[in-house]
Amino acid sequence: MSRTEELIAQAQQGRRDASEALVEENAGLIWSVARRFQGRGTEMDDLYQLGCLGFLKAVEGFDLEYGTQFSTYAVPKIAGEIRRFLRDDGAVKVSRGIKEQAATIKSVRSRLTTALGREPTIQEISRQTGFSPEEIALAETATAATESIQRETGDEGFSLEDVLTDTESEEKMVEKIALRQAIEGLPERERMVIQLRYFHSLTQQRVAKVMDVSQVQVSRIEKKALTMLRELME
Repeated sequence: MSRTEELIAQAQQGRRDASEALVEENAGLIWSVARRFQGRGTEMDDLYQLGCLGFLKAVEGFDLEYGTQFSTYAVPKIAGEIRRFLRDDGAVKVSRGIKEQAATIKSVRSRLTTALGREPTIQEISRQTGFSPEEIALAETATAATESIQRETGDEGFSLEDVLTDTESEEKMVEKIALRQAIEGLPERERMVIQLRYFHSLTQQRVAKVMDVSQVQVSRIEKKALTMLRELME
């Protein structure tokens, strides 16, 4: 059993010194996730404290029998705690209409998944809800309902994971999970282009229509966003 696993076992038994040691030894990981949310109206120290809370929740919930690296499990827990605060605190505002649309879409998506035995396409959801593909994409983006980074885009046929990582190895696992958090740290325009293109499979032309910009602008924004993500993941 590694030192981290020993400390987790001790922390789960109620030893506060073990919890404190874990936070201290993983401060770099917590800070790296907290920085993804910088510039959203909350001080970095507060983001770090929120990250620590999420980290401790990860310690409490981690199953040592899983055989999974703890950092792989902890990253989304840390980010989730920060994101939950930002939403509850009002830093991320979503209109009631968008929320209602998103709830309808979620319900239809779940029902179609069960009926079809697979994830439904945006077109299938559109037919069932009466919402346009653009409305579906915007509603899900606004409420942060994300899909797999491994989904291929509809026109080019490659995934965001393929763009950002060239190899497949366990060492990349934490970075791939952190990729979701890196996307959250992009400026609003770049984040929306990435989400519409790679999470919702819209073409550049359709993204341009949604954002009311030219396709050339979408292409430039997308390239800039991918460059920023590569830098964040280094």
